[in-house]
Amino acid sequence: MEIFKCFYIKNLILVTFFMVSSAVLAIDPYSEALLSLKSELVDDDNSLHNWVVPSGGKLTGKSYACSWSGIKCNNDSTIVTSIDLSMKKLGGVVSGKQFIIFTNLTSLNLSHNFFSGQLPAEIFNLTSLTSLDISRNNFSGPFPGGIPILQNLVVLDAFSNSFSGPLPAEFSQLENLKVLNLAGSYFRGSIPPEYGSFKSLEFLHLAGNSLTGSIPPELGHLKTVTHMEIGYNEYQGFIPPELGNMSQLQYLDIAGANLSGPIPKQLSNLTSLQSIFLFRNQLTGSIPSELSIIEPLTDLDLSDNFLIGSIPESFSELENLRLLSVMYNDMSGTVPESIAKLPSLETLLIWNNRFSGSLPPSLGRNSKLKWVDASTNDLVGSIPPDICASGELFKLILFSNKFTGGLSSISNCSSLVRLRLEDNSFSGEITLKFSHLPDILYVDLSKNNFVGGIPSDISQATQLEYFNVSYNPQLGGIIPSQTWSLPQLQNFSASSCGISSDLPLFESCKSISVIDLDSNSLSGTIPNGVSKCQALEKINLSNNNLIGHIPDELASIPVLGVVDLSNNKFNGPIPAKFGSSSNLQLLNVSFNNISGSIPTAKSFKLMGRSAFVGNSELCGAPLQPCPDSVGILGSKGTWKVTRIVLLSVGLLIVLLGLVFGILYLRRGIKSQWKMVSFAGLPQFTANDILTSLSATTKPTDIQSPSVTKTVLPTGITVLVKKIELEARSIKVVSEFIMRLGNARHKNLIRLLGFCHNQHLVYLLYDYLPNGNLAEKMEMKWDWAAKFRTVVGIARGLCFLHHECYPAIPHGDLRPSNIVFDENMEPHLAEFGFKHVSRWSKGSSPTTTKWETEYNEATKEELSMDIYKFGEMILEILTRERLANSGASIHSKPWEVLLREIYNENGASSASSLQEIKLVLEVAMLCTRSRSSDRPSMEDVLKLLSGLKHLEDGRTSKEGQ
Repeated sequence: MEIFKCFYIKNLILVTFFMVSSAVLAIDPYSEALLSLKSELVDDDNSLHNWVVPSGGKLTGKSYACSWSGIKCNNDSTIVTSIDLSMKKLGGVVSGKQFIIFTNLTSLNLSHNFFSGQLPAEIFNLTSLTSLDISRNNFSGPFPGGIPILQNLVVLDAFSNSFSGPLPAEFSQLENLKVLNLAGSYFRGSIPPEYGSFKSLEFLHLAGNSLTGSIPPELGHLKTVTHMEIGYNEYQGFIPPELGNMSQLQYLDIAGANLSGPIPKQLSNLTSLQSIFLFRNQLTGSIPSELSIIEPLTDLDLSDNFLIGSIPESFSELENLRLLSVMYNDMSGTVPESIAKLPSLETLLIWNNRFSGSLPPSLGRNSKLKWVDASTNDLVGSIPPDICASGELFKLILFSNKFTGGLSSISNCSSLVRLRLEDNSFSGEITLKFSHLPDILYVDLSKNNFVGGIPSDISQATQLEYFNVSYNPQLGGIIPSQTWSLPQLQNFSASSCGISSDLPLFESCKSISVIDLDSNSLSGTIPNGVSKCQALEKINLSNNNLIGHIPDELASIPVLGVVDLSNNKFNGPIPAKFGSSSNLQLLNVSFNNISGSIPTAKSFKLMGRSAFVGNSELCGAPLQPCPDSVGILGSKGTWKVTRIVLLSVGLLIVLLGLVFGILYLRRGIKSQWKMVSFAGLPQFTANDILTSLSATTKPTDIQSPSVTKTVLPTGITVLVKKIELEARSIKVVSEFIMRLGNARHKNLIRLLGFCHNQHLVYLLYDYLPNGNLAEKMEMKWDWAAKFRTVVGIARGLCFLHHECYPAIPHGDLRPSNIVFDENMEPHLAEFGFKHVSRWSKGSSPTTTKWETEYNEATKEELSMDIYKFGEMILEILTRERLANSGASIHSKPWEVLLREIYNENGASSASSLQEIKLVLEVAMLCTRSRSSDRPSMEDVLKLLSGLKHLEDGRTSKEGQ
């Protein structure tokens, strides 16, 4: 009863805090306080359903709360000692007024929830706390002052919140603190030098904030710290040599921190170190050979810096080294033979440097090698004979070098999952035994000198998704009969290989999306079973010897977008079903024996003449009209007469135009207007444009102040863009606009035509009614629509970058220049007009040189398009919260960023989670600081389509 009286007195003191009914006042104070806390929380999943007082319950001296989920008490169930509400999907703002009663609480865990608002300072009333875990929530604002009261605190985990303001220096007064995790928020300013005075600290994690300034050398005084992560911030200056005094340090991560200068050789004093991560900085100089003194070292990642020199020979002493990554630097020399002797080496990443010579012949002989990436160097010689001796090699990436020889060393490497050897000088037969490669997913052997054909047992590679042997001109052979039946195969490319067989039967091809077989000697017909390839998006059979009709079944594939059958011997008509295909972007049948009329669908008019020329008996837009369509003169027999009449009418129109021009000149018009309408699109006159503009009083702000929406006399609504220019620029500007008008793709806004005089140009665009991306991002929209938008933008950019010759950089990629049609399909607007704007102001190149001058700047402008695309993805993922943050986004730890974006996009299904992760990874690649490190838009589209894997990530530590 004495215990009961004590609780009752405390209850009376707290009654002002807990405004409850007289009935509830009969329960114990701990239960009452927790029920008050429950009333503040959002618990959609009813995770706290058993936090109730039984009806008719009587006080027994014990606390009801001791039987509730997440609550622990002392042995006699009278005092609450631990509250664990982790991972219960709870939300709301915690007031903290209840904490005053829990003076004996030793552990409070609120992690993995959705709590928001400021962390209540009342939490410091929990004076017995040894562990406080508030990680993975959304607490915001400055961290409250007063934490030194918690002198018993051993663990403080505030990882992944939204705290802002400076790091509190007073944390250093917690003399018993062993774990301090403040990573993944928005703390600003410098690391307080006081953080070098912790007495007991073992774990320090400050990564992924917005910290600046220099890393304080005082951190070198932390003699008890074994794990320190302070990267993913925006520091200035160097790595302090004083860090070499942290004698117990086992794990050091200062990656992505904007650090410059050399790697201090004093780090070699850290003789307990197991992991060093200094990647993605601006470090210079060579790798200190003294690092070889650190015997326990297992992981060394110095990638993505500006390091020079060679890999130190002394690294042969690092017998525990499992990961060596120096990729993305400017290193040179040969790869030391001593590296191959390391007994623990599993991962060797040296790509994108200037290494020369051959790989060590004994590489793989002495260790369980799993991943080797030596691509994009100047390496020669053959694949080391024992590279797969351990039977664990799953990634071998050697593309873009000068390797020679054959594949005998990896023929039976059963552990291989990913093999990229493209762009080398390998020769001989492709000796891969696919029956011995059960897990192989990706094989790229293109741009080599292989012979002997595609291995006949490729049909046994049941996991194969991507296979490319293109540009092996002497390969020859046939396409194995069961190739299309591979259950996971998505992309099969064998262009320019000298293959001379018929096409295999399409018996089962449910997964394949790309077939690329152009420039071979294929014969026979396209098998009718092609309609079974329901996932097929692109088929290129151009430059072969194929015959027969184009099968109707090809036209029935629902997602087919690109069909190239040019330069073959096809005959008969174009299947009418193609006219109703909603996804068809290109059907190239040029230079065959196709006859009849081109389907009248809108998409065919956009393809241009080049897709249909070279077929003498083919007619219809965008070629010449078919004879049967000339209604006045009737039949085929009168077609020649018809052409004469039409020519006469045309001449008459020209004469009338001249008369009209003279009349205008007489009325005081200083310069002649000229109209250019693109083939296959509605034809307008300059007078249509000028008349409509004079009747339009208000410009539209759909894209820019220079763009006006107007209705032409024909009733068509268009957007008109006005450009002022100097007379000497008109020729080169009009030539370039012609190029833009001929760039046709379903994700580009159509340029219908343009009219001009010597001082003005008016460009006519389709008017798309559903607004732009900037407006869209202000609203809530589902993930499926976002993903469709990202892929659509990527397709448009990929077309400009890789299918226009020369490439056309967009030049002004931003949300307001992405507009939506009636089906909410995104279209790129304003592409290419950075050049038009510059030339219109007098900096135009000469007519004969503009293309050369344009090409000199193209590479960097294309790369900037890719960077802007990455930033746009981040804006889409975060509803503009990460606008213009391509550089700083890399400062957040991967898991923090991913969790925030999952939450922002309401990800629930496994497929949406996978798509969001993929899109974020692509954004991270596109917004790399160095332009040479960014992927091409072709690779971006492959990544988004699942045809290319992200093996070019930093380390497995980053989850890429």
